[in-house]
Amino acid sequence: MKQAKTLLSIILILAMAFMLCGCANEEKSDLWADALHTKDTELGEGAKTLVVQVKAEDKAVKFTIHTDAETVGDALIENKLLEGEPGSMGIYINSINGIVADYDENMSYWAFYIDGEYANTGVDSTPIDENAEYIMEYTIME
Repeated sequence: MKQAKTLLSIILILAMAFMLCGCANEEKSDLWADALHTKDTELGEGAKTLVVQVKAEDKAVKFTIHTDAETVGDALIENKLLEGEPGSMGIYINSINGIVADYDENMSYWAFYIDGEYANTGVDSTPIDENAEYIMEYTIME
């Protein structure tokens, strides 16, 4: 009987610790489940080369893209990395690398950075600069 009480106490302590650490309630989204690429990848053919890093949650993948496109957005679209809809302020990005951001669902969107700074232009109006560092980051507005 004493062993059963001790065992029950240990189980209760472990269960409480599990809940306190947030492990039981933590909802892990698997954004990368539908990703087209999960490893650094080289794509396309063309005279220009740009590098775009895609970040979501704690993962990132780098794309080296060879293209003749004029803009970053066109290069991403021609390599099937960007899906979006035209809008009054340029393309509204629905997904990058198959990873969907849905602002209406959870206030998520794709932030666009050039050389570590939040871009003042959209991907579809940003001319390719082969020396620039481009980042597309899955972001949830808080």
